Amino acid sequence: MFNFFNKDNKIKTALTKTAQGFFKGIFNLNSAVLDEFELEDIETTLIKADLGVDLSVEIVDRIKEKKVKSNELKNFLKQEFCSILDSIDNYKLKFDSNKLNVYFVVGVNGAGKTTLIGKLASRFKKQNLKVLLVAGDTFRAAAQEQLDIWAKRAGVDILIEKIPPAALAYKGIDLAKSENYDVVIIDSAGRLQNKYNLIEELKKIKNVIVDKTKNDNLETILVLDGTQGQNGISQANVFFEAVKIDSCAITKLDGSPKGGIVLAIANELKLPCKLIGVGEKIDDLIDFNKEEFIEALFEQ
Repeated sequence: MFNFFNKDNKIKTALTKTAQGFFKGIFNLNSAVLDEFELEDIETTLIKADLGVDLSVEIVDRIKEKKVKSNELKNFLKQEFCSILDSIDNYKLKFDSNKLNVYFVVGVNGAGKTTLIGKLASRFKKQNLKVLLVAGDTFRAAAQEQLDIWAKRAGVDILIEKIPPAALAYKGIDLAKSENYDVVIIDSAGRLQNKYNLIEELKKIKNVIVDKTKNDNLETILVLDGTQGQNGISQANVFFEAVKIDSCAITKLDGSPKGGIVLAIANELKLPCKLIGVGEKIDDLIDFNKEEFIEALFEQ
């Protein structure tokens, strides 16, 4: 089975700002019984870490219900977070060595979609796999040029043409099948300011991809900017209107104190976060590991 191994545990470094917020906010309490002011501090801290208001309130309500003491708080929150992440079945990126693997990547412009595609392509390439990028954001010349730069950096092939994105996706998958590629990664536009056109365009592309990959391995990945926090949830809802999302990838997590968004996504959207961007280098992309994630939050 194809697998990436996070040997450096970069997620711990990426979650430093979020974890420091936890410790500063709620783990220095000394009360045997948490009073209303301390419970409010806990709720505020969880919201600031971007677990979302509803989930934060639910967790604080359970703290009250179970009469959790201050010295029990860390373990209680660990258990709560583990329970949320355990509700998702699979955090591994889909891959089948006996099939063509197609990854359709969506997300708003500026979320780090192009960079993530380049990093993902590089990782597949280092596994000696034949990789094709399809520059499906055909409405922005800069987007295609940026993806071309990443393709060169990663040492993979790229298909760029000034044709409608659904037609380009069709052509890319045809090319991949005829030339025996292992992996195809298809980019897309993310212009939320024109929501209706975006949704209609994504529907067309997804329908083409589904029709062309009936016997292949397909995963649709939503890229979210880790610095945007709860805005990512509203963005995700837009893309859910258009296409079935299988998983998400969080970029720029190393610069954000809002790592709780991973928990919010699992809780509200029931989506697995499978990839984490933790820096600017081509190797700064890691698999999400729920055990490492929890430990990184609480063991800084």
